[in-house]
Amino acid sequence: MVNSGLSTLDTQLLTHKVVVTGTRGIPNIQGGIETHCEELFPRLATKGFDITLIRRKNYVKDQLTSYEGICLYDLPSIRKKSLETIVHTLLAIWNAKWKLKADIVHIHAIGPAILTPLAHMLGMKVVFTHHGPDYDRAKWGKIAKFVLRLGERTGCRFANEVIVISNMINETIRRKYKRYDAHLIYNGVPDPVIIDDTSYLYEIGVEPQKYIFAMGRFVPEKNFHTLIQAFANLKQHEYKLVLAGDADIEDNYSKELKRLAKNNGVILPGFIKETRLQALLSHACLFVLPSLHEGLPIALLEAMSYRLPVIASDIPANRPVGLPEDCYFPPDDEMALSGLLEEKLKSKLSAVTYDLTNYNWETIAEDTALVYKKIMNINAHAKNKY
Repeated sequence: MVNSGLSTLDTQLLTHKVVVTGTRGIPNIQGGIETHCEELFPRLATKGFDITLIRRKNYVKDQLTSYEGICLYDLPSIRKKSLETIVHTLLAIWNAKWKLKADIVHIHAIGPAILTPLAHMLGMKVVFTHHGPDYDRAKWGKIAKFVLRLGERTGCRFANEVIVISNMINETIRRKYKRYDAHLIYNGVPDPVIIDDTSYLYEIGVEPQKYIFAMGRFVPEKNFHTLIQAFANLKQHEYKLVLAGDADIEDNYSKELKRLAKNNGVILPGFIKETRLQALLSHACLFVLPSLHEGLPIALLEAMSYRLPVIASDIPANRPVGLPEDCYFPPDDEMALSGLLEEKLKSKLSAVTYDLTNYNWETIAEDTALVYKKIMNINAHAKNKY
């Protein structure tokens, strides 16, 4: 029964069930899409939307059935890179229709988007968020890259509404698929939480303002091996390198990366969130994002929100944030990164104020809400930014 105190708009929203898939899950699960979903969907729930987010059971370490106003629904998945996403998405869409009675499926990322037609066949509308061309990631072989490209094409051609997180992605889908009505809605960054307590820093063996910080998954396209080697070239003992994160599934690359880090004195705190991560961001002297591939990097935005000096690889995804030219280095160029690190560390590093207006989560939630209202045929029109 609908509460009689609800407005007509609230009633309209609650009569439409939105199911989210394409993410490993929330809360506190590693990954850019996971962070995106953890920030976005609780905000949409406060706006009256009935949202269920489907999680992959093998990544979940809690017994939660809800989180900040959204329902959580766990399904099993195969712990194998080539099959995990497609199998889980198939189960998710089937359950969205028959168990969860979804009206709308919101699919994140191009891999899961390959099943957009199935959602349509089952009578559901689809919102597809394109987070980046995952087929450019080094970890995928030829067959996987083909499937990912097919997922991108399928999502862009058959989704009722498409959301893109950067101008670069928007231009790509216009050129390749003639999809001109996508909604440009950026990734966001929450307000920083400054942690004055430095006990965690000393616990892992670093001092405030005496360490370089980087974070992300231990996969080849994050290019942390180049960062470690560039740092080792400095041959100095005043500063340390802290590399937070881990692999989703341990493989030869992640094992070798950890060995390389250990041999060069790099500190590996593992995958961290909340207070520990906030402490490291609060007291770093420099942040480095050496990636070869990104969509719109939340990690970089987080570092910028803490006003950290940053160094980033010169790839298209890192350009829109508007860093000064001397903050970029040629991707995968170890010596160039070493030189830039040395230059920055010798200079007087101080807090930097960045313009993060476009990356406000409240605005992002409002824009996404307009997309939902449009697909629900409620009296609202989604904004397009071109």
